[in-house]
Amino acid sequence: MKKKLGLVSAIVLMLSLLLSACGFSNSKTDEKEAPEGVEKTESQETKKEKVVNLSLANDIPDLNQVLTTDGISFTVLNNVMEGLYRLDENNEPQPAMAESVDISEDKLTYTFHLRDGIKWSNGDPVTAEDFKYSWLRAMHADTSGAYADILYNYIAGGEEFFEGEADASAVAIDAKDEKTLEVKIKSPSPFFLGLTAFATYFPLNEKFITEIGDDKFALKADAILYNGPYVMTEYNQAQGVSLEKNPEYWDKENVDVDKVSLKVIKEQSTALNLYEAGELDRVYLASSDVDSYRDSAEFGTETEFISWFLQFNHNTAPFDNLNIRKAFQLAFDPQILTKTILNNGSEPAYGLVAAGVHGDDGKTFREVNGDLIQPDYDKAKEFLAKGIAEIGKLPSIEILTADDTIAKDTATFLQSEFKKNIGVDVQISTKPYSGRLDAMRASEFQMGISKWGADYNDAMDILSLWIGDPPKGLRGNYSSEEYKQYINDAGDEKDVAKRLQMLMDAEKLMIQEDGALGPLYFEGKAFLQKSNLKNFVTHPYGASIDLKFLTLE
Repeated sequence: MKKKLGLVSAIVLMLSLLLSACGFSNSKTDEKEAPEGVEKTESQETKKEKVVNLSLANDIPDLNQVLTTDGISFTVLNNVMEGLYRLDENNEPQPAMAESVDISEDKLTYTFHLRDGIKWSNGDPVTAEDFKYSWLRAMHADTSGAYADILYNYIAGGEEFFEGEADASAVAIDAKDEKTLEVKIKSPSPFFLGLTAFATYFPLNEKFITEIGDDKFALKADAILYNGPYVMTEYNQAQGVSLEKNPEYWDKENVDVDKVSLKVIKEQSTALNLYEAGELDRVYLASSDVDSYRDSAEFGTETEFISWFLQFNHNTAPFDNLNIRKAFQLAFDPQILTKTILNNGSEPAYGLVAAGVHGDDGKTFREVNGDLIQPDYDKAKEFLAKGIAEIGKLPSIEILTADDTIAKDTATFLQSEFKKNIGVDVQISTKPYSGRLDAMRASEFQMGISKWGADYNDAMDILSLWIGDPPKGLRGNYSSEEYKQYINDAGDEKDVAKRLQMLMDAEKLMIQEDGALGPLYFEGKAFLQKSNLKNFVTHPYGASIDLKFLTLE
């Protein structure tokens, strides 16, 4: 038998050499030579697909743009979909599906003019009606998700429609013709064009959704219709996605990379090994690896408007007690966490709104509202003693966290701090990212490590999350009529200075008086990136990674 296999192998080798000599190849490149003395045409030049391999830190919870709430899903959607505007390399909104906009003198009416020739990935035209359908779907009580308020907080008539007090005709969205969309907003909002670059503002094709069915929409790669720089060819929630350049995209000539793989790799050490092996082109570093690579030409850092915080569940013992919440608020030092544990450029958080978010014309919100809370272990012990006197004794306590490296390291740090500084033993419960979200939404937690990445450059973005009625488990079931009043009044206030003061007062009430949560840090990231990868754009707010501008040399 071995002799026969050897003979077959020799024959195969001879045939391979013969086929190679004749010009046959299984390569993806075209290596055919032009006749001597004749200049090569473009089609005869060697052509290689430009392929980039990247990673995602967690599984992809939901690619239904109306329902999804997480940064990973937003990142995927931002590269296969597109709104009226798109953030550019400098994080400024620029015309995308819309070619231009007319804004009324009172800053309340926006008339968008769509580009000629914009298409869905199936070749159908993208129309003004697609935007109207999508926005109404995102605000309808039967089909909306947690992000309905990012529309109805701004679009006139949207909240009444969401609450069932008015029908769709009351919502100030008018598709005047296929290429003209008029929308009226409640009050002047200078960040509104940036909002139209956000996933919940992307268009949807009603005919496609009707054909595919609501129950199947966005569950597979072929159950989404695309209008962005890329289309999705493979989608596995736990493993990642494969993207290919969209041949129907209006600006495809300026999309350089042909294919992008986004693999779910939860362990940073695993991702780093793949980067070193040449299987990833960019990788975020664990804190333990930063010093080893800091002098590398491939090393870099970036910052985002992302706030990490310890969310207390106000409906579950012992965090239904104010003194217990305040004890745990003061029992850890964010400075130690960022400098010793994370070591990646993150900044300690002493308030909720992230560093860098706009405040007034001269300062950021964090600068004008200052530090709201500082670690104080003696006060923490006093609050703990008061709380125990009120509730009897502490039950067993768990921290819920996602299963990626950073979240687990943060949980381990807090576990150590609580034991060392206030003498409380805390256990850690680890779930996949989507499982952590589900558990918090169902209020099945006591403390949870959570984060929020800004969708637009304003403090209202994050502060408005805690005004739910009824209160939301994901937000710790925190409920305060005074807090809601601050946020609602700020939403209606036309005076910029008064509006800012309302938002500052709301943050102080939540953190200092109500002990709603414990600020942890504002996210920074250290990374390695291959030298031939250029124009890798990450936005500090909205969807983070933007592949449209990426080039591969």
